[in-house]
Formats: sequence, structure tokens, C-alpha cells
Amino acid sequence: MHDPIPTTTFPDGRTVPVLGQGTWRMGENRAQAAEEIRSLQAGLDLGMTLIDTAEMYGDGGAERIVGEAIKGRRDELFLVSKVLPSNASRSGTVAACERSLKCLGTDRIDLYLLHWRGAYPLAETVGAFEMLKKAGKIAAWGVSNFDVDDMEELESVPDGRNVAANQVLYNLARRGIEYDLLPWCRDRSVPVMA
Repeated sequence: MHDPIPTTTFPDGRTVPVLGQGTWRMGENRAQAAEEIRSLQAGLDLGMTLIDTAEMYGDGGAERIVGEAIKGRRDELFLVSKVLPSNASRSGTVAACERSLKCLGTDRIDLYLLHWRGAYPLAETVGAFEMLKKAGKIAAWGVSNFDVDDMEELESVPDGRNVAANQVLYNLARRGIEYDLLPWCRDRSVPVMA
């Protein structure tokens, strides 16, 4: 038996573990697929039920690995994926989400993130996120690698305040967000994912 992993609550009331499984570099080598699938399943068995992936990781390979790992267990986990900025137009975001859903073998993504800022206006991407929410394809949306200026701009677009999380680089060696971004997000109840 294992101790339960501490949890946090998202703005919509869903509770998720504060420690999740990342999939960067998975799905790049088919010879390692079975081991990667078993690793994710072992994490799920230990209570690490948040899995983070992206369409970029292994050119969709990581999402396919996750899809294999979660077969028959979808309702046990909180699934995060990301759209590339180059796909973040209104129609591109929807198409990217559909591709990710197919790779993941599921009908929904719990949290869908814009991987980083790109050339498409935030209002266009947010509009697509809101369409996907209404269609039940995603439960919530957020951003990744946004600084305070980006978050302030996001807040100013229609439905921009519906942002559910900001996933950023944050670790013992990279603590810069503690001075501006972390307090900004805390003041607005926007969860930060490291």
C-alpha cells in the first residue's frame, strides 16, 4: 500500500494529485514502448493519476503511448495535453485536439493547454478552447510557458479569465516565477503546474 499523494483543487472543483507523470521523450523509440507503457501504468497504480503529454512529444508518439497505458482506466486519471502554437488557430486547435483524442484513444482531455505563445491571436485560440469545452472534447483549458505579461493579455481577451492553469518551468534551479508569476497566479486563483 502507498500513502495517498497530496491533491489540489482546480477552479472548476476537480481535485487532482499535485504530483503527476510527464511523457516528454516517450514515444520516440518503438523498442521502448512496452517499458514506457508499463511505467505509466505503475505510476497510475501508485496514485499518480495526472498524466501530462503533448502533440509535440515524439510527434504524437507520447500520446499514443499514453493511450495504450490508459486503456480500460480512463476514468481513473486526469489527462493533460497541449496544442502547438503553430496549430493554435481556431480551426487548427480543433483539428489538433481531434488528432490528440484519436492518439490517446479517448473522447475527452481534462486540461488542454496552449504549449507556448505563437503567431495566432490569443482570442482565436481561446475561442477554439471554448468551442471544444462546449462540445465536451475538453473539460478545461490553460496555457503553458506564459509570463505575467502574457497572462495579463490573456485576461483581456473574451473568455480569457476561464484559464484553468499555467504550466511553467519551475524547479529548485529555476525559481524566478516566485517573484512575479506565482503571486500573480495565486492572487487570481490560477493553479501553476511545474
